[in-house]
Amino acid sequence: MYTTLIDITTLSTVLDDPNWVIVDCRFNLADTEAGRRAYETAHIPGAVYAHLNDDLSNPPTTDNGRHPLPPVPTLLARFGRMGIDAMKQVVVYDDANGAMASRLWWMLRYLEHESVAVLDGGWLAWQSANLPVMVGVETNAPALFSGEPHTEWLVTLADAPAQPLLVDSREAPRYRGEVEPIDARAGHIPGAVNYFFQRNWGADGRYLPPDQLRTQFTALLGNTPPHETTFYCGSGVTACVNLLALAHAGLGNGRLYVGSWSEWSRYVAQDQ
Repeated sequence: MYTTLIDITTLSTVLDDPNWVIVDCRFNLADTEAGRRAYETAHIPGAVYAHLNDDLSNPPTTDNGRHPLPPVPTLLARFGRMGIDAMKQVVVYDDANGAMASRLWWMLRYLEHESVAVLDGGWLAWQSANLPVMVGVETNAPALFSGEPHTEWLVTLADAPAQPLLVDSREAPRYRGEVEPIDARAGHIPGAVNYFFQRNWGADGRYLPPDQLRTQFTALLGNTPPHETTFYCGSGVTACVNLLALAHAGLGNGRLYVGSWSEWSRYVAQDQ
């Protein structure tokens, strides 16, 4: 069972295995249909497509962030439509080193599906290795997905101020409030420390070895246990990269503030 990362060589040997489900999560915030078009042009054989806005989020409303977590019954139905059940090994990938795919990785684990892994190096590594691709749209036979949520992993707006440690996963200039290209206000949640999610991989786009990640996270967390550490970003997506890396380092499961800065900056920061 693969629970954090999987390499392209291993995946290439199981493309015909009916017990594996592959999900393409490519997405571009500036052009929300670019990922779907890219998938239809070429994708890993057997992969189905998951859209960040349509499949991995609920539509934004007036009282939450840009990528709200869908209700549990909605998630159960969507994962079932992807062909995922308790017996399936799931592999998720994108073209951004897991920046989008890790959201689906976290969501499946949130509903007790442990056998899910992010493709290390993603679509770019697959292409570079000249591995086979398919065009068009693929689907899987529907499956019955079931699972109970790990509610202890989920942090809400009301919970965030009381967290022992908040980790802002955005790039340092956004954390410091020097720039804010998307959200209502610049800055970060008071007391949060910064750990940019891209620190988890090297120049080749592959994730750092577990021992190196463990060293980085141990220095970051200090005396706070990983399971009491809450990660956030702009909208609860790239923070999942840090949660993936934390697990790959052998440190267990942290928490996710899904509303993240897109929620906090709109409903709290203006009052401070």
